[in-house]
Formats: sequence, C-alpha cells, structure tokens
Amino acid sequence: MGMMRPMAETVKRAYRSDKRAAAAAATRAKIREAATRLFVEQGYVATTMRQIAKAAGVGERTLYDVFPSKAALFGHTLGVATVGDEDPVRVAARPEITAMREEADPRAAIEHLVAYSTALLERAGDLIMVSVEAAGADPDMRAAADAGAAATHQVHLALTERLYERGALHDGLDPVTAADLLYALGSPHMHQLLRRHRDWSVDRYRDWLETTIIRDLLG
Repeated sequence: MGMMRPMAETVKRAYRSDKRAAAAAATRAKIREAATRLFVEQGYVATTMRQIAKAAGVGERTLYDVFPSKAALFGHTLGVATVGDEDPVRVAARPEITAMREEADPRAAIEHLVAYSTALLERAGDLIMVSVEAAGADPDMRAAADAGAAATHQVHLALTERLYERGALHDGLDPVTAADLLYALGSPHMHQLLRRHRDWSVDRYRDWLETTIIRDLLG
C-alpha cells in the first residue's frame, strides 16, 4: 500500500499540471484572437494593451503576466498565425517545406509551395501587412517586417537552388532571380491586393499564383 500513495500523488500532480497548461493555452488563444482583430482593424500603433485585455476578457495584469509588452504580444500572435501552432519550429524547418525541397517533380514542388504559402497568408497575411505598415513608425515592427521578409526569401532561394541544380529553371534564369520572382509574386502585398482589395476567391488566387510561377520559372 505504501507504493500506491506516491503513485497516486504523481498522477494527481500531472493532472493538475495538464489542467493548468490547458487553461494557459486557452487564455493565450483568447488573447491572440482579440489582438489579431484589433491589430488588423486599428493598426499596431493605435491598439493598446488595455483594449486587447478588454476584448479578450482578461485583466490587464493577466495580459502583462503572459506578454510583458505589446511587441512581445504581436510577435507571438504573428508567429502562431504564420506557422499555425505554438510549436517553436520555424517555417524553413517545417516538414511541408522540407518535403517541397526534396520533391523530384519541379511542378509538384511549385504546387506544394503555393498550397503552403497560400494557407500561411490566409492565416497571417493581414498581420504581416500590419507589421509592414507600422514599420516606419515603430522600430519593433521594422525589425519584425525585415526578419520575416528575409526568412521568406531564404525559403524561396532554397527551393530555386534545388530547381537550378536539376536543370528545371528557364534557360538563363539564375536561382537568386528566380527566388526574387517567387518573393514578389507570393508576397503578402500581392495577396492583400488580390484577396482583400480585388476580392478574389482563395481558389482563384491560388490557381493564378501556381500558373504564373510555373510559367515564369520552369523550363
């Protein structure tokens, strides 16, 4: 019987720990939802932590306990929107991106890239544009926008280098220029123009992007 009590206590502690972790995750999700809406509607500079706390239904002290600054909150919110979860794995290391680089069929690799990037921009495109638009007024947003742009170009370059090695690019098209084309065509700016300003459906946007990239890059 003496062995049962420590085991039961361990199970109880693990259960309480799981419940606390689930509650904390739910709180973060509520904060992210409120922050995303306000950042997109009002912009980064005009949105206050007090407004976010009220919209999320949490106290300001609770909000600051979780996120010590507005920049930290925005970075977390954008990061989760970008990759789709809270796991600390950057886009370049995601299995979908690794599989895309290893795909033997160049057209299939482009199709995978377009599918992934379209889903990413549907989740995070509006927030990315918030950081771009606030970059001139806030150094944290400038850093976030620059880092995101650099990381995106590196993902594109890793793919175009593989396509170049396989002889799949148009004659005379080097990997850097091909990556630049991907960077421009698949940018959050283009997504914003077509999906938000011109009201294209997501299917129309994805089909256009895939057709254009295949036409302009592949030999």
